[in-house]
Amino acid sequence: MKKVYLDNASTTAMRPEVIQEMTKVMAEDFGNPSSTHSFGRNAKTILELSRKNIARHLNCTAQEIIFTSGGTEANNWILRSVVEDLKTERIITSKIEHHAVLYTVLALQSDYNIQVDYVNVNEDGTIDLTHLSNLLSEEKKTIVSLMHVNNETGAVLDLERVSLICKQYNALFHSDTVQSVGKTEIDLQKTEVDFILASAHKFHGPKGAGFAFIRKNSGLQPLLFGGEQEKGLRAGTEAVHQIAGMSKALSLSYENLNEERTHISDLKSYLVQQLESNFPGFKINGKKEDFYNIINITLPFSSDKTSMLLFSLDMKGIAVSRGSACQSGSIKPSHVLKEMLSAEDLKLPNLRISFSHYNSKEDIDWLIECLKVV
Repeated sequence: MKKVYLDNASTTAMRPEVIQEMTKVMAEDFGNPSSTHSFGRNAKTILELSRKNIARHLNCTAQEIIFTSGGTEANNWILRSVVEDLKTERIITSKIEHHAVLYTVLALQSDYNIQVDYVNVNEDGTIDLTHLSNLLSEEKKTIVSLMHVNNETGAVLDLERVSLICKQYNALFHSDTVQSVGKTEIDLQKTEVDFILASAHKFHGPKGAGFAFIRKNSGLQPLLFGGEQEKGLRAGTEAVHQIAGMSKALSLSYENLNEERTHISDLKSYLVQQLESNFPGFKINGKKEDFYNIINITLPFSSDKTSMLLFSLDMKGIAVSRGSACQSGSIKPSHVLKEMLSAEDLKLPNLRISFSHYNSKEDIDWLIECLKVV
């Protein structure tokens, strides 16, 4: 059976060079990077070279990169420390964030009775920046937490503009950049965001590895206590092979960015053309110009096909989703689409299709053929 993977916003296939790099480190450099003997020193060298390499791609200092297990840990750590340790009094976020942010904010609201304000979301899934400015005009010690690229619709936040708005009102700015690191340029000298983060498995690296960018002199305190790893900010022996794999994956992503972005953008355009030809009543949830590797669509099928659509496509070897993989077992409508669509449209079958450079036009042709017989 032909297998077609179109769920790259959920996770990506590891590049062969990444697997090779990780296998080499596991076989040859198994030392604990905190040990002072030669085995430890070798592992420490790999760790610090990986840190420098990641910092180089984001135009920040190596000291500002802290390794984590992924995006969820980084979001929890940053938001909790900002409230607990920096005594922030208010969080401004949106209702279309990943649950790693939304549920953390709810927990902090419950634990600390902190003020939480939700910025309005436009019909196309973008953030209402005028409303953000209005919320910030109330003078309180605030952190703004808004994702760079929405994981369900691909809606893009203007990081530079929001950074300037936050600076104008002396607010901290945290952005969940899990969907954008490795897939678009981020220059942390130009964009004065305070905290961003990444998960290696979103850019063809291993699961269980990620990092946070913490702008220097932020005052953040650790979430995990123990050893002095990661400048005392993240205890626990570092997973050197995972980190080396992540560093390799990020380098390959940026080295091939222009070529792969063009390829994926062409695929997305081709999909839209094919949908227009074969399913003229389909709708894009968001804008056609949203992030190049994600598209969220509502299909002109009856609502009774909603529950079986993913299953039917899976039986044909096609992997797509209805939204965040973390919620895929749920029959509830997407919390993101709830902010954008009418109650009637929410009942209709919708799909999130997300591409990588491994996809081809043949994959899209097969998806269209299978949708015709669903």
